[in-house]
Amino acid sequence: MTIRLYDTATREIRDFVPLEAGHVGIYLCGLTVQSEPHVGHVRSGVNFDVLRRWLEFRGYDVSFIRNITDIDDKILIKSAEQGRPWYNLAYAMRRELDDAYAALNVEPPTYEPAATGHVPEMIELISRLVAKGHAYPAEDGSGDVYFDVRSWPAYGELTHQRIDDMEAAADADPRGKRDPRDFALWKGWKKETEPETAAWPSPWGPGRPGWHIECSAMALKYLGGTFDIHGGGVDLRFPHHENEQAQSKAAGFGFARYWMHNAWITTSGEKMSKSLGNSLTIPAVLQRTRAVDLRFYMVSAHYRSHVEFSFEALDEAAAGFARIEGFLQRTQGIVGEVAIGTVCADFEQAMDDDLGTPAAVAAIYDVVREGNKLLSDGDTPGLRGAAGSVRAMLAVLGVDPLDARWHAGSSGTEQRLTGVVDALVSGLLEQRAEARAAKDFATADAIRDQLKAAGVEIEDTPQGPKWSL
Repeated sequence: MTIRLYDTATREIRDFVPLEAGHVGIYLCGLTVQSEPHVGHVRSGVNFDVLRRWLEFRGYDVSFIRNITDIDDKILIKSAEQGRPWYNLAYAMRRELDDAYAALNVEPPTYEPAATGHVPEMIELISRLVAKGHAYPAEDGSGDVYFDVRSWPAYGELTHQRIDDMEAAADADPRGKRDPRDFALWKGWKKETEPETAAWPSPWGPGRPGWHIECSAMALKYLGGTFDIHGGGVDLRFPHHENEQAQSKAAGFGFARYWMHNAWITTSGEKMSKSLGNSLTIPAVLQRTRAVDLRFYMVSAHYRSHVEFSFEALDEAAAGFARIEGFLQRTQGIVGEVAIGTVCADFEQAMDDDLGTPAAVAAIYDVVREGNKLLSDGDTPGLRGAAGSVRAMLAVLGVDPLDARWHAGSSGTEQRLTGVVDALVSGLLEQRAEARAAKDFATADAIRDQLKAAGVEIEDTPQGPKWSL
């Protein structure tokens, strides 16, 4: 079956045909590292990680580029408020973001370029636009350079807007612009308010790149003039991605052939953001729930569906995942190590249909139900096959609980705590076994009830009692 993806530019689901047979180039707009990452921030990283995993499962070699914006107005403002160098803030927040992605089992990109490392490429691209008549230096002496939106008749095609219906670009002083909607490609250094370290030499004087030119330059450098997929959050469609496409095509490049956007995670109906004060940082959420449960909660929703975050919904997802995880644990207790198999037909059909993860998760539950029946029937070969299929499907979603990567990052404290819990539960199970052997079933049942009240499930198997949280 052909993979079909929703293209934001055409507003339709299209058959995916890569530019180069067997290879897919993806550019994902990464984060501006101005503050600690919250659940809403990392959704695009998780969703596009699933896309990458599915394409690789389907046999494609994927070049996955995810950038970092480490110089920006917001970074300069926040660093000044905190009394620290802007590059120190950006570096610290990038480390926080790396930790969040690692905790959620997001695979590292093929390359993760930072904006500050590609200023020469940005200056070259701006110069090309000026030479072609699509950009101009401001005449107010600011050192700014703007993209001339009126010079590009196709401006607005990505978001299906007319120029006259658009709001003015609020990224620089409008006095130097020919049209209020012209956007900044280069921002002249403001000596009185900005640190000298935030300025690079250029043909137009010292300054720094605008946000939009950063992504164009990095995408073109690592994926070439034309590439397959450009992704990001739906809030980036305008003006960021509209501007990226306009300046890249005006410079003479084909740029992205498919545009994909993930929806927001909201709280109380509003986009989760620092400015609204409703953000939930990843470390804070992971103090309350396991990382694998949080990722399962995020991937269970379709990437184009808005998700209203609540801990109640997260707990429901965790309970559902526990049923899948419990099936794999019980199977391991009977057949030993479970090897990754292959996905079922319903799962494959769902994923090929614009990454239909809700239907894909439903297919996993169907296989688990069949597996539990095989377990009851004592069909060991069938059970092993079902469990292998479940592992394969969970691996595509990045939530295979038997994957060592979910355990490799555990801290020493967590590992010691796990050992303590195991020792305590094992001690109670020994007492229960002794009580049963002495036919003291009241005591045995009391111990079982005590463990259940603490959230520990006991399963009696031919190999002895097994416990799980």
